[in-house]
Amino acid sequence: MQKKNKVRRHQPKASRTDVGRVVDRAFSESLRVKRAAWKRCREPLLRAGALLADCLRDGGKILLCGNGGSAADCQHFAGEMINYLSKENPRGPLPAIALTADSSVMTSIANDSTFARVFARQVEGLGRPGDVLIGISTSGSSQNVVQAVRAARRKGMRVVVLTGQGGVLTKMADWALQVPSKNTQRIQEVHLLLEHLMCSLAEIKFLKKTKNRK
Repeated sequence: MQKKNKVRRHQPKASRTDVGRVVDRAFSESLRVKRAAWKRCREPLLRAGALLADCLRDGGKILLCGNGGSAADCQHFAGEMINYLSKENPRGPLPAIALTADSSVMTSIANDSTFARVFARQVEGLGRPGDVLIGISTSGSSQNVVQAVRAARRKGMRVVVLTGQGGVLTKMADWALQVPSKNTQRIQEVHLLLEHLMCSLAEIKFLKKTKNRK
């Protein structure tokens, strides 16, 4: 009786060790970029938080724009402001609008004009002097964000940008939070941390300033 040949299962090229190295490298790199961003962004972050608090105290609002993952960040930020970031700082809703959320508005502008105008047109319609625009772009050069910043300047608005390493937006803003990396994933991870901190700082400073006015 002949023995049946055992069928050897195909082994994937990447072993568990190789996959583990991918994970280890990602965590290591993320920590490195966060440490570098901590040093580089600390002062402009504090300034940006104060700027947002002043805007809200004076009856202004925050507009946000970005693409892809940055568009999701805009909606995340607006949600934290309209609702709340922490139960430790009870407050009413604070006005923030993500210009990335209305698909009908965005597609109508893109269809009748160009995609580069999808945020600028909204800034022109919604922005008022004293409001703040937050532009998020990992490249620092997204054209629709650049045009939105220009529109905000024409409206007498203040501007905060979150970028990666380089790009034209950093020179167009009142405060630029530049993540020292060219890796989109690492930049986005730090952006989320910076966004949470901006919300927290604005919340704390806004509550303090409104309390002092009473």
